[in-house]
Amino acid sequence: MTCDDDDLMFEEEGVVETPKAMPSALRWKMLVVDDEREVHSITRLVLADFCFKGRAPQFFSAYSAAEAIEILERESDIAVILLDVVMETEDAGLRLVRHILDVMKNRHIRIILRTGQPGQAPERSVILDYDINDYKSKTQLTAQQLFTCMVAALRSYEDLTTIEINRRGLEKIIEAASSLSKIRSMKLFAAGVLTQLSAIVGAGPDAILCVQRGDIRRADRDGLYVLAGSGRFGQLINEPLDAHVEPRVAEEVRRCLLNRQNIFDPAYAAIYIHTSGDRENVVYLSSDRPLDALDQNLIELFCDKISVGFENIYSYEQALSAQEATVATLANLGNAAHLDTTAKAGDLGHPGRQRRLATLAEGIARCLYQQPLFRHIIDEPFLGLIGMASVLHDLGNIAVPEGILSKPGPLTEPERQIMQSHTLSGSKILGGAGQAIEGLNYLGLGAIIARSHHENFDGTGYPERLAGEQIPLAARIVAVADSYDAMISDRPYRPALSREAATTEIRALAGRRFDPAIVEAFRKVIATQQASL
Repeated sequence: MTCDDDDLMFEEEGVVETPKAMPSALRWKMLVVDDEREVHSITRLVLADFCFKGRAPQFFSAYSAAEAIEILERESDIAVILLDVVMETEDAGLRLVRHILDVMKNRHIRIILRTGQPGQAPERSVILDYDINDYKSKTQLTAQQLFTCMVAALRSYEDLTTIEINRRGLEKIIEAASSLSKIRSMKLFAAGVLTQLSAIVGAGPDAILCVQRGDIRRADRDGLYVLAGSGRFGQLINEPLDAHVEPRVAEEVRRCLLNRQNIFDPAYAAIYIHTSGDRENVVYLSSDRPLDALDQNLIELFCDKISVGFENIYSYEQALSAQEATVATLANLGNAAHLDTTAKAGDLGHPGRQRRLATLAEGIARCLYQQPLFRHIIDEPFLGLIGMASVLHDLGNIAVPEGILSKPGPLTEPERQIMQSHTLSGSKILGGAGQAIEGLNYLGLGAIIARSHHENFDGTGYPERLAGEQIPLAARIVAVADSYDAMISDRPYRPALSREAATTEIRALAGRRFDPAIVEAFRKVIATQQASL
């Protein structure tokens, strides 16, 4: 290529104004691939004032196909390549096109081939065979023609990119709907909504929260409460909005609720979510970039799809609260059978003991869940049920005479048999009720625990003398948790042990009374939750 060719290729035909200062992230990335350095210089000179949709170019230079591949692997968002056909080989440019499309699978980048020797690669066959956007002889490409080619290429790139972003956004919405449908906690669901929204639009999570009208714990409709948050709002679960959120944000949330319309501002968005149960939520997120029309459409579509999720979770938690109240009532019936007229025995039916036992049982289960050995047995539903189900272990005591339960001295053999029958009585009561509910539930799991929590790991327990893994895992967990809790509680026939003494006793019984793996998990939980247990 000669200097005369350069003059022909870049004959000045007009200048377009461009902003003087612009962040690189907002520029169109263009890659010039040519083995002649003059071509790079002249291309930059001619396109120095180029501007399309308020964005100027950012140039990258490669002098061989190998250098171009390195840049393309590093810069994934290059919009246009101005590519020479003949470089280190006569078809180096054409080989690079194949590599971009077939190996790198980059179908968005726009490719403009330039050649000084058009006879070596006929235009018609190149256009048909190589899926490029334009093919120009260097002697034909004036500055105006180059400008026109670049605008057409960028329009095409922008359209393809928009389609791809939309496709990925819809995929994320589908994935989010699938994953969120498995969550049964309002707190986790709302947190998941925030995470998915942040991923869909690429907005930072530093200022994103979900607000509900009314406190879900009391099922009221008064006031505004933070349901979930991230960033600086991350610790505000179930806290009043006005007490912890800056007035500007609170005002936008109120405006969104009052008008029942989404608000999109260059720096933030407030999304109104109305459920079929006439409950109202607002998702507020701030962004370090303006949310364009595509972002807004994806946000609105996502929030529309998950509105039913809020209602389902709310209904689920209300049903769960009713179940927990039922379980607590049943547990109190069993504990009430223990009660003696002495003050020391009164602790047995106290709600604090139920919470302590439930917390310890769930803590042990969650510790085991981290171990591969138990991962196939323990799942999220099990973790959600084991705590409340554990407090039903002694429900069968309602069938045991009070005189036997409160006897301060040793039991006779007939009395012992009656006492041990509480395992079967509790299992029968809970099992019958649990069958009326589909799937794993508090009552069904409670029946399993009630029946087997007095089985010993070495096979010397009752009522069936099961051993090792024959004993249901839930019963093995509760056996440890209940024994520890019993040891640190006063009983008619002995005073409470210290927590240290009780822990030592539990560890001494590993392998005989208790599963050693569960004792080890118990030890870890006690070490981290000593104050509450």
